[in-house]
Amino acid sequence: MFRLIRKSEPAPVKPDLILDLSGPRLRKALENLIESAEPTGGVERYVGALALKASLFEEILGKGRVGDMEEAEFLDLASFITPVRRRIGPWLAANRFETLRQRIAALLDGWSDLTTTGARLAAFTGAFPEDREHRWVRDLGAEILHFIAPDRYPLMTRWVWDRGVGTGVLREIWFADDVDTARIDAADDYATFATLSGELEDFLKDNGFFRDLPFYSDLLMAHVYAGYINDRGGQYLRSDFTTSGDPMAHTRRMLGLDAVNTETGRTRLKLIDGTAHVLGEPRQVAQMEPS
Repeated sequence: MFRLIRKSEPAPVKPDLILDLSGPRLRKALENLIESAEPTGGVERYVGALALKASLFEEILGKGRVGDMEEAEFLDLASFITPVRRRIGPWLAANRFETLRQRIAALLDGWSDLTTTGARLAAFTGAFPEDREHRWVRDLGAEILHFIAPDRYPLMTRWVWDRGVGTGVLREIWFADDVDTARIDAADDYATFATLSGELEDFLKDNGFFRDLPFYSDLLMAHVYAGYINDRGGQYLRSDFTTSGDPMAHTRRMLGLDAVNTETGRTRLKLIDGTAHVLGEPRQVAQMEPS
């Protein structure tokens, strides 16, 4: 077990917040990730794909461009967020896109002030109904924040940690003899995610990784949760992640890197009429998924 607190935080976190992570579980996951990624180009290729994803988000939303975002551009982004691309079609069919654009603009207003992260994300999610059909909203807001500024915002999606149901990556790497019965008293707020990000980056540095640490952390977390889906995921999870013999298939899906058919440009985002959204302009991200 190791107990680390992120040093030199760029934003205020709880100084007494400690996450009990399992070093052996993390090392096993990292070793498995490196081995699993090797046949499809190695972990560096996946990290490069995440960097391209971030460049797409920055291109469309960065530097105040969110106000000019068109619906087709948003659909390009949504294609790379797995929970969103599967469920947002009905909402878009029933609501004006301008409403969504305004809510995203409010989420990003004052984005450089990390002390308002929790309030802005809560306002964004609170603007939608709080029910099962809108759980994708939290993931949309979390991925937008993370991928426009990976060095500032940790990945705060539900699959990383969802206190309400007690599931996520945090549980899978928790230090406990039996993680299934462990009580994890950690809020799913900015402080927890920032602390988790810092501990994972320290772990990666200890294992020889020093560049692109936010993306290596994303990849490691996705691989951890992919292992959960493979080993213990029930029917609800498997409905989103079809069985595959590729050890990196679920890892790619967690991060949205399987979004585009590189031959046709069709994405996995289904519109209300059942057709697949086609990626708008030719972009490098169309070549993101390792094959």
